[in-house]
Amino acid sequence: MEEEGDIAADYLEELLDIADLDGDIDIDIDNGRASVAVVADQAGTPALKRLVGADGEVLDALQELTRLAVQAQTGDRTRLLLDVAGHRAAKRTALVALAKEVCARVRASGEPERMEPMAAFERKVVHDAVATEGLTSESEGQEPQRRVVVLAPGADTVEGAAD
Repeated sequence: MEEEGDIAADYLEELLDIADLDGDIDIDIDNGRASVAVVADQAGTPALKRLVGADGEVLDALQELTRLAVQAQTGDRTRLLLDVAGHRAAKRTALVALAKEVCARVRASGEPERMEPMAAFERKVVHDAVATEGLTSESEGQEPQRRVVVLAPGADTVEGAAD
């Protein structure tokens, strides 16, 4: 994991140099996967936001390129997670809060609730938050319309749902 983080950091440093962007790189291990964050002081954050793009689209592409760079050097597939300018961290906080709200509604109604479609990273965050709340959840649908369904207490599955 540490090797993956180091390779990713080197790749991202080169990219930042080419793009003439200032940013520091933090490497960590989070839930068994390498986690790399490109951070800047407040003055540099707007420039780094270009690496995030609308709804994180550029960040998703950059993460995939970084994963490919790591894979090219290690020969192994990586589950590396990349964040830029705190975008994923803020998204995670908002998703956890949303998951708690949905869990409260499901407990109150006794009915499962289907959430809006979301990316794999977002679904993982929601599934983890739902589990922390003591409920279960499933993913259903096909990309890009795949969504999380929060199950009512005591329910085993939602008809038609698949992980």
